[in-house]
Amino acid sequence: MDYEKLKKEIHALISGVPYEIANLANVSAALWQAMDRINWVGFYRMEAGKLVLGPFQGKTACIEIPFGRGVCGTAAARDETQLVVDVHDFPGHIACDSGSNSEIVIPLHKDGAVAAVLDIDSPTVGRFTEADKAGLESLVPILESIL
Repeated sequence: MDYEKLKKEIHALISGVPYEIANLANVSAALWQAMDRINWVGFYRMEAGKLVLGPFQGKTACIEIPFGRGVCGTAAARDETQLVVDVHDFPGHIACDSGSNSEIVIPLHKDGAVAAVLDIDSPTVGRFTEADKAGLESLVPILESIL
């Protein structure tokens, strides 16, 4: 996966576009097209103390995720990326799609607080690596500029 190329593509997509939802939708589409072996990619946005479904690509998804629950809620509460090799081993995993077996969730910030998370699921156990984590985390400054 060429994350440097992806950063340039995403930057070009959102540059000068003042619409948060449209930008998040295009970023989720860009990630969907660029990454292999994934079955869901999108955003959950913080609203009233919980994560609420935002733009995504993939099957229908959970609409609300409580802060601190599941992989997404844990990433938001701990304010740290969650790279989960096998979601079935993750305490409190919320199975929005029973076909998902591994997941990576990256917190995004606005004004110093978690404002959203980027969530990517795969049907393949162990799909996400430390290299994916570093590559996706390198997108954070661009993604945070959308929020």
